Amino acid sequence: MTRSGDTLAPGMSALVTGGSRGLGLLIAGHLAGRGCEVTILARDSEELGRAVGWIHRRTGRTVRAVVCDVRDERAVTAAVDEAAAAHGGLDVVIANAGVIQVAPAETAGSRAFHDAMATIFDGTLYTCLAALPHLRRSSHGGRLGLIGSVGALVSPPHLVPYSCAKAAVRALGEGLRAETAGSAVSVTTVHPGLMRTGSHLQAEFGGQAEEEYAWFSTLSGTPVLSMDAERAAEKVVQAVERRRTRAVLTPAARLASMAHGVAPTATTRATGLAARTLPQPPADDHPHPLRQGHVLGSPRTPWRRALNKAGRALNDRAAHRYNQRTPGPPAGA
Repeated sequence: MTRSGDTLAPGMSALVTGGSRGLGLLIAGHLAGRGCEVTILARDSEELGRAVGWIHRRTGRTVRAVVCDVRDERAVTAAVDEAAAAHGGLDVVIANAGVIQVAPAETAGSRAFHDAMATIFDGTLYTCLAALPHLRRSSHGGRLGLIGSVGALVSPPHLVPYSCAKAAVRALGEGLRAETAGSAVSVTTVHPGLMRTGSHLQAEFGGQAEEEYAWFSTLSGTPVLSMDAERAAEKVVQAVERRRTRAVLTPAARLASMAHGVAPTATTRATGLAARTLPQPPADDHPHPLRQGHVLGSPRTPWRRALNKAGRALNDRAAHRYNQRTPGPPAGA
């Protein structure tokens, strides 16, 4: 069995985890727009229903939606097998499901690390293991895409659980790429930087939660620092389509990755300086429950409140546009 060229052909089958909103929804939309038969997985059935309608209005195509918690290996295997049976195989699989926790590591506590690993790494691992046998049988040569993050390349403060899980995804992607070398299957790991997906409403915040929400939503919604979500999704699909080993999106992410590779000590010192500008942990030093962005109020500090209001505008519009507007369980970063 040999690989096809670098083009996704109409009629190819594709599956996207975390495909009900944000980046995953846009990736699924781009795949459907190229004529692929798409299945999207996520935890929330209502959110999936809206996603199906969103993609149909955008592309005129109907996608399959399957309720699935990627933390459950049996559920993932069953969903992947079901998608393969429905479409006569699988040609493209993109593991995108994730959560984002924003808080100092000590404040977030070990549970945040376990939750991040369960959704981001375990969910990606289960998807890969279930998908690879089907991708090996693809007549087009299977394509497997893993969504990492700049946080896998440089660990930013107050995002440590997320970065640890994404670093594990990076290692998984690179290892699977090596193990599938010379076969009909390609493995691509994509590391986006900040994107305007509206994920600030679904991200979880701890410690001085309103203050954490303010800086995160501001940076992730600021042009130049963050990337338009539509463009990011197109770049992801192109990287998987062209069977690239790795793709790092946004100039800021590429610069951070390069700086860390050349001067890791200096880069870590720089992130340490940045940490001093972030909200400090509560005085009690105990883990605090994390709360999603959509339930949080404005930051207490006046200058942060003003900055947040200005910086959130684009991200709030993205949240409405990409199915993030209604509260629901984490599905895609």
